[in-house]
Formats: sequence, structure tokens, C-alpha cells
Amino acid sequence: MERPYDIVLFGATGFVGALTAEYLAANAPDGLRWAVAGRGTDKLERLRERLAGVGKSAEIGVLTADVADPASLRELAGHARVLASTVGPYLTYGEDLVAACADAGTDYLDLSGEPEFVDLVYVRHDTRARETGARLVHACGFDSVPHDLGAYFTVAQLPEGVPLTVDGFVRTDATFSGGTFASALNQFSRGPQMLAAARDRRRHEPRLLGRRATAPASPPRYASEVGAWALPLPTIDPQIVVRSARALERYGPDFRYRHYAAVRRLPFAVGGVAAAGAVFAAAQLPPARRWLSGRLQPGDGPSAERRAKSWFSVRFVGEGGGRRVFTEVAGGDPGYDETAKMFAESALCLAFDDLPATAGQVTTAVAMGDALIERLRKAGITFRVAAGK
Repeated sequence: MERPYDIVLFGATGFVGALTAEYLAANAPDGLRWAVAGRGTDKLERLRERLAGVGKSAEIGVLTADVADPASLRELAGHARVLASTVGPYLTYGEDLVAACADAGTDYLDLSGEPEFVDLVYVRHDTRARETGARLVHACGFDSVPHDLGAYFTVAQLPEGVPLTVDGFVRTDATFSGGTFASALNQFSRGPQMLAAARDRRRHEPRLLGRRATAPASPPRYASEVGAWALPLPTIDPQIVVRSARALERYGPDFRYRHYAAVRRLPFAVGGVAAAGAVFAAAQLPPARRWLSGRLQPGDGPSAERRAKSWFSVRFVGEGGGRRVFTEVAGGDPGYDETAKMFAESALCLAFDDLPATAGQVTTAVAMGDALIERLRKAGITFRVAAGK
């Protein structure tokens, strides 16, 4: 369907939204029709003026919409072929926009690492999106592009038609984004609701016949294969990887994925576990949760100098059919610069690349796979087969 814009970026005046807008302005292909969107016209106009030194600001549209006004979201969805939203926490602010995109047949992208939100979207909007042809793709930033596409890339190096195992080991030197911190606190405080949403999703998902894909819980351990202590990461990433494995037969008849933070020194590993436990416990108490929320607000972010020193590396160890491979996905600042890059390239990929025919709630590996890997490589993110340790 012909729409006024190829891509609309909603939440463009937030910290990550503005970085994404800058990336699009600097890397827009010829003929890209795109717009920035949000609540305040004045802020959006100032953003467009600031982008004048980055790209062709005259070609950037300005649209207004409010998450509290579903009618404005439906109008927004009708203007775009691809709608990319940075407005979170998504459990609080995201569902009406997803519903609008599913009804309009508009491809939808977000940065959500919130399992409860993703499960609710599947149950409530997957069927409608399949009817209209809309692709609903969550977790298109550091959650969970490096992990989902990294596992996909690793599987491609292994034999076909045999049981496969992949372990991912994450190392970073970076500052968490305010939005990520707010989403994490919200999730930590909603354990029963998360479990209920996951159970409801399982009741609605079709059974996987003749194949199996799992992400079992694993205790902390010393991982000699990467020379580090491995701490299980309670993020959405393993769920996303398993959903890709369920959808793609290339992952084999029996696929298992485990997801860890890799810590070189034992004292830091112990301290990390203790700190995570303390934040989880505090999130259960409303006064403590409010205090923590005030430490890092959504939209807050580090300086360009600090981001320039940040980096991430995800090492994967894959085994199957008598073969073992080591791969790596690596880049710069994960929470901001590289997330903006991943998000923008995902939107461009959906808008312009020759992709498999998919609809409904799909992962980055299922919807974009090799095409997105190629885009990210050209943009400076490493995907490579590596040596051990």
C-alpha cells in the first residue's frame, strides 16, 4: 500500500530516539521518505533543525501523536510503511500503537526487552497482524539483535539436521540506558504478571511437532571455553533466540541455547550476583523502587565522549554433528549508539530489502536474518568466526 512515509520514528526527541534520527539522517538512502513523530511539535521542529547539519532536513516530515490518544496513533500508523517506536516502558505506553499497526498492516519495530509486553502483544495482536500482513518485531536494539542474529550466524556454521547447542557469553563496558533501567525495574516488580503472560502465550502458540527448541536455566559456572565466569542473564534474549529456533528448521531437530554474562574475575562475578539480587529485592518495595527510578530517568544518557569509550562483545560457542565453532558479534556503545544503529538499520531493512514473506509477531532473525547481518556489518558491527578463548 502506498503511504506518505517509508519510515516514521515515534519518540524521536528522546535520547535514543534522537540518536536514531541522527543515524537515519546521516545514512538515509536516496529517496527515503521519513518523518519524526512525538507529542510536541516544537521539540520535533527543533530536532529537524538540528538534523540540518547531518542530513537533508527538508525531506524529514514532522507528525504529532500521543500514546494517551489512540485515534492519533491510528492516524500515525496509516502514514507509514514501517513505524519504529522508542516510547517505553512499552508495557505502559506501547500496546495501543501495536494495535494500530496490526490493524493498518504497518510494520512495527521497537526496543522492548520486556517479556510480559511481548507475550501480551502475541496473544492480543499476532492474529490480526497476520491477517493484514503487518510484521511486529520487538527487541531491535542491544536487546536482542546481537544475541538473536549471533545465534543465527553461529547455527549457519554448524551441520544441518542434527541436534545443536549454542551458548552466548556477553561482555560490555558501557552505561545502561535510562529506558532499559526503567523497563528492568518494572519487570522485576511484576514477577507473577510476567509468569501469567508467559503461560497465556504458551496456550495460544502452536505446538512444535517433530522438533524441540529450549533455553534451560543454568547455574553460574566457570566456562573454560571462554576463560571466564558465566553468570546466567535474566533477559529476554534467550526467549527471542528460542522463538527464532522454533520458526526456522535450520536450527535442527533439537536446539538448546544458554545466555550468560562473562566475568573474568571471581570477585566481580560474586559482586554482580549480589548487586542484581539487591536491585531485584528493592524493586519489590514501592518506596525503594521509586528511589531507584529516580537515579536514572528514561531519556537520560551519557556524553558522546563516554559512549565513544564503550564497547560490547558477545562470544558464542556452538556445537553439533561433531563440530565446535566459536563466533563473535562485537561493536561500540551497546545501550545508545549501537542500539540506535541496529534500530535504524532494522527499519531500513524492513522498508527496502528483499526479505522472506512473514507476518505477525516475528524475530529479527526470522524477519530479516542475513539481510540485516549484512547491513550491520557494513555499518561497523562485527560478525565473525573466531578462535577459542
